[in-house]
Order: sequence, then structure tokens, then C-alpha cells
Amino acid sequence: MNNGTRSWILYASLLVLFWGVWGAFSSEPNSRYGYPNEMIYVIWAFTMLIPAYFAMRGNKFDRRPIAAMYGLIAGLTGAGGQLLLFQALADGPAYLIFPLVSLSPVITVLMATVLLRERITRLAVVGVVAALTSIVLLSIPSGGGDSDAHGPWLPLAVLICVAWGVQAFCMRKAALVGVNDATTFGWMTISGLLLVPVAVAVMGGFPSGAPWQAPALTAVTQVLNAVGALFLVMAFSRGKATVVAPVTNALAPVLTIVLSLAVYQTLPSVWAGIGIVLALAGSTLMVYSDEKSGESSVAPGAADGDVSPAMR
Repeated sequence: MNNGTRSWILYASLLVLFWGVWGAFSSEPNSRYGYPNEMIYVIWAFTMLIPAYFAMRGNKFDRRPIAAMYGLIAGLTGAGGQLLLFQALADGPAYLIFPLVSLSPVITVLMATVLLRERITRLAVVGVVAALTSIVLLSIPSGGGDSDAHGPWLPLAVLICVAWGVQAFCMRKAALVGVNDATTFGWMTISGLLLVPVAVAVMGGFPSGAPWQAPALTAVTQVLNAVGALFLVMAFSRGKATVVAPVTNALAPVLTIVLSLAVYQTLPSVWAGIGIVLALAGSTLMVYSDEKSGESSVAPGAADGDVSPAMR
């Protein structure tokens, strides 16, 4: 397992690339063809098998109970949170739900600081605050609505926020107890598939009459999502949760906005513009701080020859 000081940056960058592109086109099947969100979840669950196959090549599946525990928790909180998000959006306003859900890195940072005793410099703290603020700003959809600010969606949004924060923490914790990336991602894949019947039940059965372009476009975009999820596991196994969570959650929406600007010719809102600046500044501060602390704590040559990626 690679726990090098700098290698997490590579996988975090790949995650931002894949999730940034996925975010720009992920809504197309639903907005263009009316494809149910639950069906999108079903297809995503099966696309997870693709990166899981490549992740397991050359790696041994860890059969220890502790590996299963952290892997299943990470998988069920992630996939379960996605299903709950569909219900929350059906009951409440997106412009309130997304900013609340986007605070999940706060949960991760708090858990990592208290339970893992991760330490970050003052400069990194400034970066974390800037990145977390940017995540909220980037999650505010343009325009508002007349929906009630209170309702059944509120506890669901809070639950999703906590679930996704716990998911990221479990990815990091799994690596610290010696679970390899492939095993953690394998359990996440299994968890996603276990919830497929739930998605189908909520949907009321498989949809009929959808054009072939809908599932095809869904499969293409969700492969990007699935591969990005593997890179997320790999980034957390190599970097501090207090840094990886804010950086990845802040920068992926930035790329999505840039691509949306180029493809759909839509300008970001004022809040999104401020969020982009904060995301770039905060992420730069955190990466710089982590690099400097790594240079001071890792002996020369200690990180060399330390690469053992899950995907080959």
C-alpha cells in the first residue's frame, strides 16, 4: 500500500478530472430524456464493476472482518446517501438541499481530527475554511424557488451530509488499518449493487419507452463517476482526510462549471464565481502546506519506490 506524501495529489487530480467531466453531463439523461434518477443509480451500480475489475488485478482481496466493516460502511453510506438524495429533491428545494449536503467534508475533517488525530498547519486551516466555503457557494443553484425552507427534506439532507462525511472517513480509516484500495472499492461496489432492488422498488419497476440514448448516455457518464470513486479511495489511502476531502469536493465542481461554460455557454452565478476563486485558493494553500509538512517529516528517498497503484 502506498502512503506516500505526494502521491495522493495525482489521484485527487484524476478524481477532479473524472468527476468534473461527469458533473457537466450527468444530468443529461434526466433533463433530455426524462430518464428516472433511480434508473441512473441502477446503471451506476453496475458500472462500478468496471473499475472494480481493474482494481483487483494483481491485488488480493482482504477477507478480514475489519476490511468488510469499513468497506461496507463506506459503500452503504455513499450509495444510501445517493438514494436519499433523490427523495430529498422530490420533497424540497435543490437550492437549499445541495448547499447543506455539500458540508459533508466538515464531518470528515472533524472525525479525522478527533478520531485519527490528524494535524494540519495554520495555513492549511485557512485553506480548509476557504475550500469548505467554496463548496457551499458552488452548490447554490442559480435562481431560487417558492418551496418551504422546512419540511421532510431537511432531516434527509442532514442525514446525507453525515453519511457522505462518514463514508470519506471510513475510506481513510480502512487504509490506516492496512486494507488495500481494491478491497475497499470492492466492498463499495457490492454495497451499491445490494441497494439496486431498493432503487427499483422506489421507481416502481423498470421504465418502459425510454429511447436507447438514455441508458447509453447514462452508462457513459456513470463510468466516469465510478472510476472517479476509485480514485477517491486511492487518494484517501495516501493523503490526510482533513486535506483530501475539502480539496476534491471543492475542485470537481470548478471543472464542471468551466466545462458547462464551454459546452452550454452558460455563465456562472456571482456566488459560483466567488466559490471558484475560494476553491482554487483554498486547495492551493492545502496542497502547499501538505507538501511542506511532508518534506519536513519524510526522510529523503523515503517516498521513492513507494508506488503500488490499485489500477494497473
